Amino acid sequence: MFALLKKEISGFLGSLIGYIVIGVFLLATGLLLWVVPSDSNILNSGYAGLDPLFILAPWVFMFLIPAVTMRSFAEEKKTGTIELLLTRPLSDLEIILAKYFACIVLVILALLPTLVYYFSVSIMGDPPGNIDNGRTWGSYLGLLFLTSGFAAIGVFASCISNNQVVSFIFAVLLCFICYFVFGFLGLQISSGVIGNFVQSIGISIHYSSMSRGVIDTRDVIYFASLSIAFILMTRTSLESRKW
Repeated sequence: MFALLKKEISGFLGSLIGYIVIGVFLLATGLLLWVVPSDSNILNSGYAGLDPLFILAPWVFMFLIPAVTMRSFAEEKKTGTIELLLTRPLSDLEIILAKYFACIVLVILALLPTLVYYFSVSIMGDPPGNIDNGRTWGSYLGLLFLTSGFAAIGVFASCISNNQVVSFIFAVLLCFICYFVFGFLGLQISSGVIGNFVQSIGISIHYSSMSRGVIDTRDVIYFASLSIAFILMTRTSLESRKW
């Protein structure tokens, strides 16, 4: 499994698309946070914090992570190497997990340069170092959980298609539904209990809770359950070849 994990990471970083995806993410967040005059511009906010980054990140990840995961199984099916991969002494679950964790590692690599934003904001604070560290690191942790959920969705979308473009579009649609639609529907429902339940199905309310620096076991369990559910759905899809 670790050999396949290493192969997946090196394969992504060895291709031009890997650097394009990471570069687009850093360029987009950099421009929105520091250059474009808007509510998300840190220099115009007058507040030493990275809240704009964590507000923008889920929407950027909604496209970034599907771009990373779209080749996971779709490319293997298109090139015909999926059969060779499945003959390795690995279970279907191990193959899925190797591709899943490779995607998470790649997103983490894209996130690491954003630590420059943290140190920049900390230095510019008045006094220097005046930044809410608990909220910031809690938000980074929330991003990692968000990544885990989106990556599981993306790998599933890639597994049920042999076309990378179709896989990308389907993954973006699923991520949008899970992140935004359930929360929106929950707010539209007048009944408090039902509305809260519908909201709790969606990702946004759990991510927002973590972005406040509050690590609630309910949010951790939600993201773990979301990831496990889509990983198991991916395994079912992969095993359907035996039926």
